Amino acid sequence: MEIRPILSALLRSKTGAILVALQVAISLAILTNALHIVSVRQAVAARPSGIAGESSVFHIRVRHLVEGSHQEQLARQQAETQALRAIGGVLSAAFVNQTPMSQSGWSSSVAPSRTESDDIPSASMYYSSDSLVKTWGLELAQGRDLKPEDVLDIDGNTAPDDLFPKVVLVTRALADKLWPGAGDAVGKTLYFGSGEGANTATVVGVIGTLQTQGAEVAARGAYSLIVPMRKTFSSTMYAVRSDAGQQERVMKEADAALRASNQGRAIVTSKTVGADRAQRYQADLALSWMLIAVSVLLLLITASGIVGMASLWVTQRRKQIGVRRALGARRVDILRYFITENFMITSVGVVGGVLASIALNQLLVSKLEMERLPLAYLVAGAGVFWALGVAAVYGPAWRAASISPATATRGA
Repeated sequence: MEIRPILSALLRSKTGAILVALQVAISLAILTNALHIVSVRQAVAARPSGIAGESSVFHIRVRHLVEGSHQEQLARQQAETQALRAIGGVLSAAFVNQTPMSQSGWSSSVAPSRTESDDIPSASMYYSSDSLVKTWGLELAQGRDLKPEDVLDIDGNTAPDDLFPKVVLVTRALADKLWPGAGDAVGKTLYFGSGEGANTATVVGVIGTLQTQGAEVAARGAYSLIVPMRKTFSSTMYAVRSDAGQQERVMKEADAALRASNQGRAIVTSKTVGADRAQRYQADLALSWMLIAVSVLLLLITASGIVGMASLWVTQRRKQIGVRRALGARRVDILRYFITENFMITSVGVVGGVLASIALNQLLVSKLEMERLPLAYLVAGAGVFWALGVAAVYGPAWRAASISPATATRGA
C-alpha cells in the first residue's frame, strides 16, 4: 500500500490526527513512569526485614501500672521472660526495646571516628539482654553473636549517659557506610556521635540485614545495630518466635501469662511482624493501586479517543470508500488503509511519548530521588500503544470495509 496517499489525506485534516497523537504521547509518558513507580514501590514493600519467618514472630508489650525500683523491674523482666518461654510452642523469647517497621523507636548517630562530619549516618539502635539473632532468625554474616556476659543492666531513669555497652552488632549496610571497602568490620571501633564525649563500642559481629524501625526506602533503611543492654522502664517489650502455624494460640497464651505474672497490674498488647509490615507499607501499596487504576483509565480513554476519531473519519469518507470499492478495492484493502493510517498516527504519538517519558522521569529523579526509567518500560509501553491503536481502530475499519458501493454513493 502506498503511504503517500494516506499521508496526503492526513495533512488535509491534521487536527484529529494531532489530537490522537498527542493523547498517545501524554498517556505513554504517564503510563511508563506510573508503572515504574508501582514496580519500585512493590519491591520496597517486599524487602526482607531481616527477620526470618515473619509469620511466626510477634512482639508483646507490657505497660506496668506500678513502676517499682530498678532491681524490681529487672526481676520482673526475668520473670516475664521465663513465663513466655514456658508456653508450649514458644521457640524463643527475648527482651527488646523496639521492632523493625514499627515506625517508632530509638536511633543514634554513629561514626567511624571522633572527627565531626556532615555525613554521619543515623542508625536504628536495638538493644536486648537476649539473643535477637536467635529469636528473630537474623543472618550472622561475620563474627559472633552477643553473649550474656556482654549485657549491661541500666536504670533508664537514673543511669549516666556514659554508661554504655562495649560491644555491638552492626548490619552489613551500616558497616559498608562507615568503613567502605573494608570487607571485614569485626574489630572496628564504632563511635556514638562525635567529639571527645562520644561513647565507643567494638564491633564483634555483622548481621546480613535488619531494617530500621522506620524502614526507609533508601539505603539508610538498613542502618541498624544491636547492643547488649537491658534498660528498665515502666514499659517492657518482648520478641517471641513460635512454632509454625501456632502464632495465634501462642499470642493468646502469652497475653494471659504476662497478665498473670503481674497479677493484673499491667496492660498487655501484642502485634505481629506481618501487621507492622502491612501498616508501614500501607501508603506504598495504596499508591501502587491508585497508579494502576490511573494507568487502566488512561488506556481506556486513549482507546476511546482512537475509536471515536476513526468512526468520525469513516463517516466523513463514506463516499470515498464507496468509490474505491466501485473501482475494485477489496474489503481487506479498505481495512488495511485505516489500520495503516492509525499506525502512522500512533507511531508519531509513541515517539513523542518516549521523549516525554524520559523528560518526566528525569524530573522525578532530580526532585524525588526516583530511580531512572529502565529501557524495557519504554519498549513495552511503545508496544502496548501500537497494539492498542490497531485494536481500537479495527472495529471502525471493519465497518468501513463492509460499506457497499451502492450504499456509500447513494445521494451523492
